[in-house]
Amino acid sequence: MILSLAWRNIWRNKRRTFITLAAIAFAVFMSAFMRSFQAGVWDSAVDGAVKTYFGYAQIHKNGYWDDQSIENAIPYKAIVDNIPSQINEIYDLVPRIESFALASEGELTSGVLVLGISPEKENRLTNVKDKLIEGEYLSFDDNSVLVASGLAEKLGLHLHDTLVLISQGYHGVNAAGKYPISGIFEFALPDLNKRLLLMPILCAQTFYGAEGLATTIAVNMEDKKELPEAMSQLKTLILPNKEYEFMSWKELMPELIEARQLDEAGGYITLGILYLLIAFALFGTILMMTKERSYEFGVLTAIGMGRWKLFLTVWIETIILGFLGSALGILISMPIIYYLKVNPITVDMMAGDATEAFEKFGMSGDLPTAFEFDIFANQAIFIFILTSLMALYALYSIMRLDPVKSMRA
Repeated sequence: MILSLAWRNIWRNKRRTFITLAAIAFAVFMSAFMRSFQAGVWDSAVDGAVKTYFGYAQIHKNGYWDDQSIENAIPYKAIVDNIPSQINEIYDLVPRIESFALASEGELTSGVLVLGISPEKENRLTNVKDKLIEGEYLSFDDNSVLVASGLAEKLGLHLHDTLVLISQGYHGVNAAGKYPISGIFEFALPDLNKRLLLMPILCAQTFYGAEGLATTIAVNMEDKKELPEAMSQLKTLILPNKEYEFMSWKELMPELIEARQLDEAGGYITLGILYLLIAFALFGTILMMTKERSYEFGVLTAIGMGRWKLFLTVWIETIILGFLGSALGILISMPIIYYLKVNPITVDMMAGDATEAFEKFGMSGDLPTAFEFDIFANQAIFIFILTSLMALYALYSIMRLDPVKSMRA
């Protein structure tokens, strides 16, 4: 009966109801769209950085991240063997040797970052094979190298040229060798594109005198949401003696996390303004309800209707308004958000400074929205809380109501 009465009361003034519903729906649409766009863009940034270079997590010797020296290499087979089969969340463990060398071709010389990779495993993580613009990809037992296009341009390198590398290897051994260039690739991160060189990990181990060793083991996963569970299991299996460090992508890319937090902080301010709009719309509706219906409230109270039951009726009216408005806003936003997830905005539509920022983190040119249940559910939950709070004014008015004065007004 109370629910039926509340429903009828809502439609006694259709114009006021429609204005209130429109205000709530607009604010819910804008907040859902903004949150989904923010989440989608930053998820794209994380996936771009992860799949470009870092991996979802990395295993090193303890202290390697602060002192990235080949002297901190680890025997990767002791770690890699059998772990993927024990931890279902992990798709692959990708060994690497990372160190520096002096590269020379003719009279031109440049410092380079040498990355020794397991070709097939690395390709599954970073899709480096698709980044080739010339030549052929590496095989496991190759004795050739791939060079980034910026480095090739800097040293005037071409396909099948021979590159001379000089460095210091593991435990101070001399590292020197000649390697033919089997391919040239385009790397997403501009800084690394000017100095990155890839070689098979067996070749890199021989070059640095570090047989059986790796400086980094990158973790590849199908779903980054499963990373906390995988980290917990990995720490139990291989890190109990503190010999190794296990770092998630959040620790590997603090700049990206800080940029996301700063952007989301600005987003929360905008969300606050939108929800303030909802609060004013609801409060205005409740204020008019209580003022216009003071005679009605006085009569109902005088004939014996309990004040709490009267408040419950008004509270249900407010909740219905909030629910209908948020449902309308969500129904409008869902197809638009889904369309922009499937057909994302491209970075070319944005200003030049934005393009440079996206390139810095190795992001793709697509900026999809995130179509996630939590984004829409959070709107409904917040609207319920907000409407419940706004309805407290009705409780205040009803509890102070003088039936005689209300019926005389």
